[in-house]
Amino acid sequence: MARILVRPALLVVITLSLLISSGCAGLFGRPYAQANGFVDEANEAIEEHNRLFEEARLAYEGARETVEAGEDVSEEAERIAQARQIMQEARDELKKVREPLSEMQGLDVEPEIGQYARDLSETADAQISAEDREIDFYDLLEQDPTLEDSRTEAENILSEVDDGYEEAEEAYERAQELANANPELLRER
Repeated sequence: MARILVRPALLVVITLSLLISSGCAGLFGRPYAQANGFVDEANEAIEEHNRLFEEARLAYEGARETVEAGEDVSEEAERIAQARQIMQEARDELKKVREPLSEMQGLDVEPEIGQYARDLSETADAQISAEDREIDFYDLLEQDPTLEDSRTEAENILSEVDDGYEEAEEAYERAQELANANPELLRER
């Protein structure tokens, strides 16, 4: 029975659960309303990313289970290709988060709000980088579903993927800490 590598459970999928407090938006005006709009725009892309990310992981898990069960791997290359394609779509959705976060950083608002946007941008960039490497893993797996000839290369790629997700998680935690330390500026929806 062939054993391929087990991908860890979903490590980091970012969400923007915070927005600029509406009390500040009324008090300070347009830049805060714009910041809220940018957060809403980013949240839409993140929501679609998360859906696609989960779909890609489920497709991969199905292929992995079939290969490990010793079934015909020729059909699994197609499922792995599907996982790769869906992951590419998820990554592309996450790339859409960059623009609103960048715009948010340029607003005339408290420095903490700009830092929050920078931390979330770092989170998205690290997640995108990790997903790029995960796509590389799917490419490799598509060519060699049992990893008979490429196990070491696959392990190296997955190590880089895990490092990237850890970096994304750390950046997200910084953003959360900043939001928690500034409840008058940032609040949960």
